[in-house]
Amino acid sequence: MQDQGKTTIMLVDNGSSRADATLALRRLSDALARGLGRPVHPVSLAHSSKAPVEALGGRPADTLEPFLLRQAAAGVRDFLAVPLFFGPSRALTTLIPQTVARLSAAGATLRVEVADELCPLPRGEPRLAEILDRAIRTAMHRLNTETVNTGTAEARIQALLVDHGSPIPEVSAVRHWLAARLEHLSRGDYQLGEAAMERRPGAQYAFNGALLAEALEAIGQQQTQARVVIGMQFIGPGRHAGRDGDVERICQQARERFPGLAISISPLLGDDAALIDLLIERTEQRLHAQGGTS
Repeated sequence: MQDQGKTTIMLVDNGSSRADATLALRRLSDALARGLGRPVHPVSLAHSSKAPVEALGGRPADTLEPFLLRQAAAGVRDFLAVPLFFGPSRALTTLIPQTVARLSAAGATLRVEVADELCPLPRGEPRLAEILDRAIRTAMHRLNTETVNTGTAEARIQALLVDHGSPIPEVSAVRHWLAARLEHLSRGDYQLGEAAMERRPGAQYAFNGALLAEALEAIGQQQTQARVVIGMQFIGPGRHAGRDGDVERICQQARERFPGLAISISPLLGDDAALIDLLIERTEQRLHAQGGTS
């Protein structure tokens, strides 16, 4: 039976070369550690090693393979990865197992288990939809305040649930599941659509639906005065999300093309304390499944 207390917990994301992404991961990791009452290590699967160390308080970002090697050299063998991924990304199903297999073949004795993703299907995660609904309503309130003295104030708000986009249908299915829940939670206060930030070319990837730029173009063409909330299905900042990300750039371009378009971007999901409660549950469930008590 494995001793939970000897399991090293990692909060893992995909990683970004932007320093604010690593800083956000560290904040979530610290909050999760406080909730669990034990250490949690913020570890990115890739990219974060490119973030400038001076922007990270002089502490380089941890990425998976170097972190595992360093821990193994210190005698650590058992790890639990708690994913900041919405669905079964290849980062979870392929990258982590391949990394562990490669290190094990090189002589490192490691065991890395992976907790459930944020919205495992088919059961889904209603609390995640509730977090998204709160974020959308926060952006709606801001939009209502900004447009109270304009001609757009009477237009019904169109919310677009936006994710990264994926070549894996099972990952995009998470956005569809969340959108269906949001249709119920909206109580008619907003009309819901979907969009992705990335979509590979070819009909086989049509399941991703419209790109954000395409969705905003369609709204702008159909309505001279429109109010749009971008519901951000993103945990933290990075290339797409956050300040100066692609979402902000695309929204600004849409505003310039359609002056009657009022757009508000919702807070990121990592800003909601309820996400930590969800992560605590995910972590404790897997630790208990391993056996023993801490």
